[in-house]
Amino acid sequence: MKKKLLKNLSANSIQLIANQLFGFIIFYVLSTALDKGSFGQISLALALLMVIFNILSFGIDQLAVRKIAFGEDRGTVVSLYLVHVLATGLIFYVLLFWSVSFFPGINPNNLLLLIGVGKLAIYFSTPFKQTVIGMERFRLLAYMSIASNTARGCALVVLALLHDVNLHSVVIVFITGDILELILSAILFKINTRLPVISRWNKQSYLGLIRSSLPQFGVTVITSALARFDWILIGLVVSAVKLAEYSFAYKIFELSVLPLLALAPVLIPWITKVFKQNDPDLSGIIKVARIEMIIAGLTVLLLNVCWAPVIDPLTAGKYGAVNQVTIFILSLCIPLQYFTNLFWTIFFAKGQLKLILNAFIITLIVTICGDIILIPSYKNEGAAVAFLAGYIAQTMFYCYKNDLKPFNKLVFDLVICTAGACAGFLLVKSFSANFWLETLIAVSVYFIALIVTRCIKLTEIRWLRPAIVS
Repeated sequence: MKKKLLKNLSANSIQLIANQLFGFIIFYVLSTALDKGSFGQISLALALLMVIFNILSFGIDQLAVRKIAFGEDRGTVVSLYLVHVLATGLIFYVLLFWSVSFFPGINPNNLLLLIGVGKLAIYFSTPFKQTVIGMERFRLLAYMSIASNTARGCALVVLALLHDVNLHSVVIVFITGDILELILSAILFKINTRLPVISRWNKQSYLGLIRSSLPQFGVTVITSALARFDWILIGLVVSAVKLAEYSFAYKIFELSVLPLLALAPVLIPWITKVFKQNDPDLSGIIKVARIEMIIAGLTVLLLNVCWAPVIDPLTAGKYGAVNQVTIFILSLCIPLQYFTNLFWTIFFAKGQLKLILNAFIITLIVTICGDIILIPSYKNEGAAVAFLAGYIAQTMFYCYKNDLKPFNKLVFDLVICTAGACAGFLLVKSFSANFWLETLIAVSVYFIALIVTRCIKLTEIRWLRPAIVS
């Protein structure tokens, strides 16, 4: 089990590292080559499309992984899912095309319509990717997932060298890369899985899939709104320039949880199989969670210590110091994201989808109320505070509803790792020193705090050693 977990994690990590590397290249070129207003317009269009396509999935993406991990017929699952994305995607784009003629203000420079073509292609590719996740074919997933970002990243680097990065060229690059990923995903899926792409249509099976996904659909709506509601509100209420600044900080914040992005898809089928047992052994999950907390705290520390000294030189002073407070507040969400993702996966594996829905409803209410109250007055910092408050509320709810008491003890690790990271950062920022010396002192303070409080235990490392050696 451990060997397979690490093998899947390694394969998933490779595609994530490649995607995040090229994603950062794309992000960096756009944020530095475009003015803040244009960059903010692209960010707003991408935010709106991401929310819409996530909602259109109806939560079937995660449900498909769970069904395949449980051993249900793969051909039927992928066929029904593909019919769903084709129908909902095409209907949405027709409505979008019709609506922008009545509300031209939401579609400056035709960005929504044009970028929407590429995002529609990515949406069509999701059944192939989610099916191979359920099959735990993470190497195949890597080949499917890297095409778009690789093509876009390379193309934008060439355009940057030619000093030809503008809204027109960016749109062409985005559409081409996304369509390439759809074509490659379909070909690789058919060759490697030999599953039927479209089988006989079964209305009852499809309606059953929709009914099963309804609780997860609610979660999907809420998580989609949580992920980009602050972007949309800043773009519409404040300005495109402030959205450019916030989206830069938020993007780096998202990149900082790369270890979680690598681990989360692997945990779903693994934890699902653990809870299929009559007497599930939870020790492995707890040890992985403890290591996650240590990684999360270290990420908080390094992100804040390195922020201004690294980001300002890279962006000619555009996005570093101006975002220091925003990134500090957002970074406090990182340990909470690891913690809540663990509980989400456990409850999802146990089929407690209504409980998950309730958790996300609470998070949505807290976050959106916070956004509406704080963003008009405090702008980007207000959005970050609202985001943090939502994650705190979700964490408290999961702990209250959790009936597996050993997992609640992880709250101690969560608090100590976060506090240790903050202590290390605030200590080095209280005096002026060499950047490398500050980093060394901060990391030392962090690990000393974890050793003293016994958050670091050699048993967790020893648990992984046999799998690593094998």
